[in-house]
Amino acid sequence: METQKIAVLDFGSQYTQVIARRVRECQVYSQILPYSTPASQLRDEGVAGIILSGGPASVLREGSPRPDPALFELGVPVLGICYGLQVIAHLLGGEVERSERREYGHGVLRRTAPSPLFEGLPEEVRVWNSHGDRLVRLPAGFRPVAATENSDFAVVEDAERSLFGLQFHPEVAHTEFGTEILRNFLHRVCGCRGDWSMADFIERSVEEIRARVGEDHVVLGLSGGVDSSVAAALLHRAIGDQLTCIFVDNGLLRLHEREQVELLFRENFAMDLRVEDRAGEFLRRLEGVSDPEEKRKRIGNTFVEVFEDSITRIGEVKFLAQGTLYPDVIESVSIDGNPAALIKSHHNVGGLPERMRLELLEPLRQLFKDEVRELGHELGLPREVLWRQPFPGPGLAVRVLGEIRPDYLATLRLADAILQEEMVAADLYYKVWQSFCVFLPVRTVGVMGDERTYDHVVALRIVESADAMTADWARLPHDLVRRVSNRIINEVEGVNRVVLDVSSKPPSTIEWE
Repeated sequence: METQKIAVLDFGSQYTQVIARRVRECQVYSQILPYSTPASQLRDEGVAGIILSGGPASVLREGSPRPDPALFELGVPVLGICYGLQVIAHLLGGEVERSERREYGHGVLRRTAPSPLFEGLPEEVRVWNSHGDRLVRLPAGFRPVAATENSDFAVVEDAERSLFGLQFHPEVAHTEFGTEILRNFLHRVCGCRGDWSMADFIERSVEEIRARVGEDHVVLGLSGGVDSSVAAALLHRAIGDQLTCIFVDNGLLRLHEREQVELLFRENFAMDLRVEDRAGEFLRRLEGVSDPEEKRKRIGNTFVEVFEDSITRIGEVKFLAQGTLYPDVIESVSIDGNPAALIKSHHNVGGLPERMRLELLEPLRQLFKDEVRELGHELGLPREVLWRQPFPGPGLAVRVLGEIRPDYLATLRLADAILQEEMVAADLYYKVWQSFCVFLPVRTVGVMGDERTYDHVVALRIVESADAMTADWARLPHDLVRRVSNRIINEVEGVNRVVLDVSSKPPSTIEWE
């Protein structure tokens, strides 16, 4: 049975990804597309419904983004949210004007007429508004369904053409019954079955990968992190020995990290895994370097050289696979005329030097992080891989402050392993965002036994966060902190002091470098 799909046309809203995520939570597949996507493409793709996102622009401004007007003639249900409502009204003959005051934050929505969007919901709900324009005259065929204090047309609909508009944001957590409103649109209006699952995604992805790759060869840089590990497992299910994974041991890994990756992917998954032992090369290029950005630059350049060299020894390769996720793609694509423009150039989006002439293969590019973990579970990856805490690309190089030395790295590895072991034992490892040690290249006086010591300091950094944009230090049980400190000082040679980092982000960053 063909997968039903909802197209979310992006007008630059900060909530566009949230809309797509809410749709998927209703077990309906969603895809974010540029606001300018032609109606003919939407028709050819057989979308079951279309959602027009909000956005920062005003329909009253010349040059503001517009969808293809032909999409209203497709006979497919359309739901406009905030700017999406206003652009529907503007294009179909209604009138939008600048509000006397911007409506932002909580509001009370009162229903004035029945609507399939509010089937089974209370007559009055609290909603979240964020707009400066408002609809003052409806297009022909539309009727009001609900109002707020500042708008008689907070919800409107043209039932005959299945066109709906919401002045508020149902996708955000601040709106009561927001997901139920979207679910009613998906199920009652669009007729979606609500049967999309990760098993469907695997089946479709395997078919698509096989069709695109054919008999050619794919190479993937495997870091051991969540995204690259799941990408490797999915590709291996699809094309087996046509996939070669390259793991680069740069000498900046955590304790036993290389062995764990080899055990999982070479022995358990029987993948073609090539391990490049280049620790000496990386560490030589880092000799005498203390500046964090210079460290990152040298590590990145060396990685590209090593990866490129490894590929030349594999043979004929046509595709380079990456574990790029949906947020990476959306944040990295600058759509012509999109008010959101380019947010950032993501490290996963782009790739290796053009001279390599490899086609990019990104099997996870339609998934969010939690969906990737669900996919990995379906593919048989263990929990310790799927819920592994984030680890910086430059590895331990940015957790040893200043100059990188082999003895500093060895000390940090052992201290960090103790912290992770104790976090797991306390059932806290998977409950915090990150927990790690930082090596400080300073010496302090201590007493161990009857002897005076003059050894190094290790800092503990344990933070809680939802998305790494902001973070706060985790309030761990005092007994746990004491136990970690005692073990590090007693078991790691060269450390006589452990400190706890109690700074938040902002103003501090999560990593020290």
